[in-house]
Amino acid sequence: MTAAPVHTRPQPIPAERFVLRPLRRSDAGLISMYTADRRVAEGTRAIPHPLPPGATEAFIARVTGTPAAGAAHEDVWALDGSAHGLAEVLGLVSLTHMERDQSEIGFWVAPAFWNTGFASEAVAALVAANPHRSRTLFAEVFQDAPISARVLSNCGFAYLGDAESWSVARGARVPTWTYLRKMA
Repeated sequence: MTAAPVHTRPQPIPAERFVLRPLRRSDAGLISMYTADRRVAEGTRAIPHPLPPGATEAFIARVTGTPAAGAAHEDVWALDGSAHGLAEVLGLVSLTHMERDQSEIGFWVAPAFWNTGFASEAVAALVAANPHRSRTLFAEVFQDAPISARVLSNCGFAYLGDAESWSVARGARVPTWTYLRKMA
């Protein structure tokens, strides 16, 4: 069994139209605005709707601080397009350590930037950088989000099977598709 990874702050990862950079407290306003949209919240497992006051600030504090003992280690990057005349936060992408050199990827893009290819570009950049040095990446998308599934397929992920996950915003279990990508 592999030893638990040592927590280090995520490093910036370049993409063509933005940079993936670690979150900062000043991102709270845009993240709150985007995740308050029911469509964004319902596309994730963990974002509540309506978004409670202080939830975004608590999330940023959790992912930028030192993980609690035994807690899952999650690294989160903002898609920052400010150097290219775009918004400072276009969406988020994350990697959560799992056991045996595996990580789970998650992502969302703000509705104003849907159908731009930003999600595919962010996932591809994260896969290419492989900051956790994972041997296998997993991802799970809700079955009513086929565009998210296409993002994963376009980035080399293979369909693994059907499952279901709890969605906080929906208050229900939702059918999912699970994907994996073996890394070189």
